[in-house]
Amino acid sequence: MTQMSLHIIVISISMLASLTLYFQKNTPFYLKTFPVFLIIMIGVELTGLWLTKNRITNAWLFNWFTTVEFVYYLYILRCIIVSAKVKKLIGILMVLYPVVVFFNIYFVLRHTQFHTVTYSIGCLLVAAICVYYFFELFQLSKSTTLVREPAFWICSGLLFFYCCSFPLFGMWNLLNSVSNVIIRNIDYILKFLNTLLYSMFTIGFLCRLRVKKPGS
Repeated sequence: MTQMSLHIIVISISMLASLTLYFQKNTPFYLKTFPVFLIIMIGVELTGLWLTKNRITNAWLFNWFTTVEFVYYLYILRCIIVSAKVKKLIGILMVLYPVVVFFNIYFVLRHTQFHTVTYSIGCLLVAAICVYYFFELFQLSKSTTLVREPAFWICSGLLFFYCCSFPLFGMWNLLNSVSNVIIRNIDYILKFLNTLLYSMFTIGFLCRLRVKKPGS
């Protein structure tokens, strides 16, 4: 993993924005879990950066954190989705996915390798459920103001990020055989995707805030 100082800054801004959720009325519980999740993510990113600077492999760290990350996003989507059947399916996936990752890491991969196959599976799962969310959204009988709907921004960010990063992370273990220029360009793309993802999260955290106009 390459250095992600910009990535950490963007996550930190998103984390600070997520703290406003505790002061907004009728905030769903799943939204209130974001500050804790983002604080843990910042800690993991800083640890990964420290390991890289000291020339210590951080694959094991990101293997397990990305697994936790996928399970967490599945939980978030399970809270957003309306269909009881799909909720049940997501609950099953939340249990099965880490089991599959465990077998992949300990019986297929070396600890110095990133779990590209199971990461790609996680990308597809999250993206597919996000697509289903939009399907449910279009089936609503009543109109809703999407720009003030946190779930819309969260699912939009997740869908775009995992659809675009799927091919990049899917071939991560092959990057050792390509030039540094290509690796650097891929790193720029990933930083852009991360910036967009957490920017959309930030909008989702703040979209329900109402700013009073002077004199109102």
